[in-house]
Amino acid sequence: MKFVTQIAVPFALLITSAAHAQLTIKATNKLQIARPSQTIELSGKDLAGVAQALNRIHITDASGKEVLAQAVDTDFDSRHTPDMVVFQSDFGPGETKTFTASAGAPMVYTEEQVKVHGRFVRERFDDFAWENDRIAHRMYGKGLETWEGEPLTSSTIDIWSKRTTKMVQDKWYMVDDYHTDHGEGADFYGAGESRGDGGSGLWANNQLYVSKNFVNSRVLANGPIRLIFELDYDAFDVAGAKIAETKRITLDAGSNLDRLQSKYTVVSGTPAMPLTVAIGLKKVAGEQKDLNKEHGYLVKWEAVEKRAGMQGLAAIVDPKSLIEQTETTGRNANLILLAKADANNTITYHAGFCWDKAGQNLDSFDAWKKYVDEYAQGLESPIDVTVGR
Repeated sequence: MKFVTQIAVPFALLITSAAHAQLTIKATNKLQIARPSQTIELSGKDLAGVAQALNRIHITDASGKEVLAQAVDTDFDSRHTPDMVVFQSDFGPGETKTFTASAGAPMVYTEEQVKVHGRFVRERFDDFAWENDRIAHRMYGKGLETWEGEPLTSSTIDIWSKRTTKMVQDKWYMVDDYHTDHGEGADFYGAGESRGDGGSGLWANNQLYVSKNFVNSRVLANGPIRLIFELDYDAFDVAGAKIAETKRITLDAGSNLDRLQSKYTVVSGTPAMPLTVAIGLKKVAGEQKDLNKEHGYLVKWEAVEKRAGMQGLAAIVDPKSLIEQTETTGRNANLILLAKADANNTITYHAGFCWDKAGQNLDSFDAWKKYVDEYAQGLESPIDVTVGR
């Protein structure tokens, strides 16, 4: 028989321990603009001592109401262990909010709480498809290059227009009729071999060089608030050099733009350094466009195919890395932002779109430019977060 010794703990000590198991989070919007659906990031270091496992972290607002939170693995370690917690809040101009982090039961989510999702779609010749409550995309894997029905070699980013906040891509693939709008939206966009909505390449000798389809994919985080996945591209020719790419894409709930990070690896040859990255938006007839060098973005407005309304596209780079705006011509013409990769041959940029039939109050070029401009300002002035006991 085993005996368990019970040790009496003074009540005051219990109160002290509970107090130390909480953290206060202060978040401030330093811009004088409203900022909805802002994602707050807390590292494992920030949360040390609150809970051993980050999926047990709970966030409450100043009124004591629980805020949806997600533990995220950003480094794809061997055990897929989360190293960050994210949650979201809306901020008014110049507003400061206070939250509390504490330990609790492991997080369990409902279907209604999931606002972002992505997956590798093997049954559709190696698509990778992803969406949130506002937009949807897909990119193409190696299987599509040799599909006899309609082969396509392209590292473009496709657009799927949706008019619902629900996750719909799995259903659309299942019924296999996603080019027809049955009330939730559809795939109206023909990205083809263009750069589509923010596809990238490298620029050398006044020429665009692009990879083929991705060869591997992996998902690091999959909602309910944040999706992170990576795509690997085999080495491709860049003016005689061979350069491989890994692209990491992050999409948060409530956003019309993805965060994209491309890491390039020189396999052979000696390309000019730093690498010049070309970020493209497919060029179409009748489009309106605007370049803002101060905030580093290119924004455009155009008709959706099949007379399905209007849409806006945008790409944003760090203004300090921006070189110039140019374009390519021909059947797969693009508007191009040229920007310098950093010393690690990496570039981070943002790209996305809106649809005037999505019910998001982004139904004119002016409204879309305002959204993109405020988004770019937010990148330069992220929500200021401090954590303390």
